Amino acid sequence: MRLRTPGWRWHSGWDGGPHDEEHHSLPLAGREVIPIYLDYGATTPLDPAVADAMAPWGVTGFGNPHSAHLWGYQAKAAVELARESIAALIGAPPETIAFTSGATESVNWALKGLMTHPGQTRRRIVTVATEHSCVLETADYLASLGAQLTVLPVRSDGRLDSDDVARAMGDDVALVSVMLVNNEIGTIQDIAAIAAIAHRHGAVMHCDAAQAFGKIPIAVDALGIDLLGLTAHKIYGPKGVGALYRRPYTMLTPLLHGGGQEDGRSGTLPTALIAGLGAAARIAGDHMVRDAAHALALRNRLLAGLTVPFTVNGDLAARWPGNLNLAFPGVGVPLLADLPGLALSSGSACAAVTGRPSHVLKALGLSDAAARASLRLGFGRFTTAAEIDAAATQINAAVSRRLENAA
Repeated sequence: MRLRTPGWRWHSGWDGGPHDEEHHSLPLAGREVIPIYLDYGATTPLDPAVADAMAPWGVTGFGNPHSAHLWGYQAKAAVELARESIAALIGAPPETIAFTSGATESVNWALKGLMTHPGQTRRRIVTVATEHSCVLETADYLASLGAQLTVLPVRSDGRLDSDDVARAMGDDVALVSVMLVNNEIGTIQDIAAIAAIAHRHGAVMHCDAAQAFGKIPIAVDALGIDLLGLTAHKIYGPKGVGALYRRPYTMLTPLLHGGGQEDGRSGTLPTALIAGLGAAARIAGDHMVRDAAHALALRNRLLAGLTVPFTVNGDLAARWPGNLNLAFPGVGVPLLADLPGLALSSGSACAAVTGRPSHVLKALGLSDAAARASLRLGFGRFTTAAEIDAAATQINAAVSRRLENAA
């Protein structure tokens, strides 16, 4: 079979999807399969309008945005427009936005910068077992330097009990870090309630919003967020660029030392990538309601199309609708190999290289086997109803075969 990876041509119609123009073949033993892309949680395709916004800033608009001449001023104007667009989407002043290489760097800067600042006297971090690995690994690193770490459990629906947060707090807590939308199960945490508890004890509230930015409304003041990380490639923007929101007077040690650009984050800014992030933010703001309704309709269609037994991992109501994480009772082996026609995953893309079962699903109480047999499906702006129907058909067939073999 030979797997053909398509050179996608995306169009902006809301009922449309990817059209294959040319293909690059990979050997896969005999026949050809063009997989349906259902891994929007890992990354999203670049929106054509975003690509158009980026285009001028590679060849003709090549100036360094920190240079004091025409080319620099033009690039700086593009950077500041993007900064304003991001700030508007989270209800923050533009000067509180600093550009980074993505959400992982934003998380590292927030956690390391806060905990290693010379004025920091508190030594404890409170976080959650279902956080992204960039939060958990950074927290573990800080613990190796002497910080204390409290990792809270979640309920079986993936949501954090605010009473657990209250019990964990004390005057030694410097930072509470909780994700807004989970990257594997899509559950939405009650950040406002958690932040209120953190602030009562004088702690800083950090939020990884990589999966929430541009998808659900965010108002940092109303939610009580002091530090917030985001990325472009989860909202149809380019890879390699993100941002950190920092509430004024939240003191961070620089993560990268050098010329001091971005108020402590040194390095020449990638104008094209930043322009793409700004454009993606503007488009997301304009179409947030429509995107969410489209995702919800696709989710409901997929659930209705499944005829095999399944359970939903994580709360189905308090959830970003573009995510479905499904377990299939009685199927104790990974299903991905049985679904060559679908591009999806069983957990985060970052964790796929380890081969370990999802730590998020384990935190919900799933066994190793059930976690490995679960499927994370992500869909969005360019997914079609026809693709969802085809996915349901393929999943039904694969699960039925497994159940028959196990009987």
